[in-house]
Amino acid sequence: MVFKQHQINYKLVKRTAITTVLSGLLFSSAVTANDDRFKDVTITSTQLTENTYMFSGSGGNIGVSAGSDGILIIDDQFAPLADKITAKLNTIQAGVPKYIVNTHYHGDHTGGNAHFGQHGTILAHHNVLKRLSANADTPASALPVITYSKNISIHFNQDTLELIHLGPGHTDGDSVVHWQQANVIHMGDLFFKDRFPYVDLKGGGSVMGYRDNVSAILDLINDDTKVIPGHGDLANKSELLKFKHMLDDNINWMRAEKEQNKSLEEILKAGVPAKYKDWGWRFITEEKWINTLYQDL
Repeated sequence: MVFKQHQINYKLVKRTAITTVLSGLLFSSAVTANDDRFKDVTITSTQLTENTYMFSGSGGNIGVSAGSDGILIIDDQFAPLADKITAKLNTIQAGVPKYIVNTHYHGDHTGGNAHFGQHGTILAHHNVLKRLSANADTPASALPVITYSKNISIHFNQDTLELIHLGPGHTDGDSVVHWQQANVIHMGDLFFKDRFPYVDLKGGGSVMGYRDNVSAILDLINDDTKVIPGHGDLANKSELLKFKHMLDDNINWMRAEKEQNKSLEEILKAGVPAKYKDWGWRFITEEKWINTLYQDL
């Protein structure tokens, strides 16, 4: 009996070892595949003022403040791009970011948190911490250390950066960041330039809140403000206003369709108003946008 028990244990150990090796290989393959997805991504830098920059790559646009106080970044794209983002930062100024601002919790804006949070302080709205913490796999270094319910100011590099929370819009934890002296604003995903936006209803988002938040920002900025969208090229107030008009038109259109008791199937078949047919894109297609409007209005 002892011998048979040893046989069983040996087989169990052997099987466990094989499973572990296979799991390791699968994990390594997954990591490699994930890295391969980003291997050809180039981080590009656009200087906006003496101390402010916009980085583009894959995922949400990054805002940068670099100067005598150090480096601050707004959002940090996907985890595999952290080294590329760091290399691009070093072409501007040596050092690691002291502060990392998260405009919301989505992974294409917070993927680099674990990397940058090892040496810097992450700031975000309370709900960003709540949603990131809900994932048990999120490392401690990826979590916001300073959170706020409404607004907070950072006095950095001879400027004041206002982190502004306007209520549910893209998610329930959105922040926009306004450089008061530089006259630059980072919209997070409250602005998708010339595209239908993603309103994360499951993440506390609101179509009407989204529109109202964009409207509030338009009242805050002027014609000279440089506007960093969450996705898309650098913009200005007139382009943000164009985006707001799209939101107004589509909200009014959907309300009219629903008042006529049209079914979702009928609305989908007809599609959005003709002038907005080209606003659909890979992630938020016309169909997905219609579904979002229909569900939330």
